[in-house]
Amino acid sequence: MLDWHHINWLYSLSGFIVGILVGLTGVGGGSLMTPLLVLLFGVAPGTAVGTDLLYAAITKSGGVLVHGFHKTIDWRIVRRLATGSVPATILTIYALSRLGIDNSHSGRDLISTTLGVALVLTAISIVFRKLILVKLAPFVDGLSDKSRLALTIVLGFFLGVCVSISSVGAGAIGVTALILLYPSLPAVRIVGADIAHAVPLTLIAGTGHWFIGTVNWDILLSLVIGSVPGIMISSHIASRVPDRILRPLLAGTLAVVGLRLAI
Repeated sequence: MLDWHHINWLYSLSGFIVGILVGLTGVGGGSLMTPLLVLLFGVAPGTAVGTDLLYAAITKSGGVLVHGFHKTIDWRIVRRLATGSVPATILTIYALSRLGIDNSHSGRDLISTTLGVALVLTAISIVFRKLILVKLAPFVDGLSDKSRLALTIVLGFFLGVCVSISSVGAGAIGVTALILLYPSLPAVRIVGADIAHAVPLTLIAGTGHWFIGTVNWDILLSLVIGSVPGIMISSHIASRVPDRILRPLLAGTLAVVGLRLAI
């Protein structure tokens, strides 16, 4: 039974706002919610990351159902990414457990720095995606399928490490890299594959954080209560808000916050 006394409505309001922004921009909640929890609410970095990972697993599961229903998931890419990300996630969670991420300066510094760098990379991916794709396209056009397989596994490994430490990276960074590696694939199938891969990735990483004690269930519940109506509302108004205004604004915010956390 839901205990309303455990709901923090400030967290719910934050979840609502982030849900609105995610629905309008398509950028994952990790790049928005985790720094908000750390900088605004003073939540320990490890707890913010662990809580946000399970939050992401819950919210993105709905996206997988929709994409699965419309058959817009390339499961081949999901398997390739998971081949790299699953072992990377397990190894990273084990390393974080040994560091004592919420109870040691080294653990907190590692998470804050990685989170800051990941946010800056996400901002770059949002603003300069087209330029990045144009500049790097000649280097990947002639790749064999074996090379694409290997690079996709390496990408999965990178995302596994990055997401496990910071909860950021599976969205904008992952999609940009996949568009570069699979230019002939429809964008909707790349997005579907990225979302489908993000669910087991965040679920495994979030479960690992739960076992090492860095998930706050009261905060998680409060966030979900706010984010669900936020995403539903934004889905109805997304077409009315100019993307050319929202994305640079969001990218600039992420870059500033990322530099604040990394330095």
